[in-house]
Amino acid sequence: MPKRSSKPRDVNSLARSIVDEATGEKRAPEPESDPEPDPGKDPAAVALGRKGGLKGGKARAANMTAKERSESARRAAKARWKSR
Repeated sequence: MPKRSSKPRDVNSLARSIVDEATGEKRAPEPESDPEPDPGKDPAAVALGRKGGLKGGKARAANMTAKERSESARRAAKARWKSR
């Protein structure tokens, strides 16, 4: 999937980016601030959980047979197209 350009959500930042684009000026994109972590959670555990989540689907598919993958895909498609 092609990466889409991200427009700033702040109205003032969006206006500035439009003016910069119109005048041909280039500037470094503003860094997006990460939300503050939950104080009750261990940051190392949060990072480890995210790391596992990023590779989970691929690892799960690698351990499934072709028939199991097909059944899983069928259930996912059925859930996506289920009438609301």
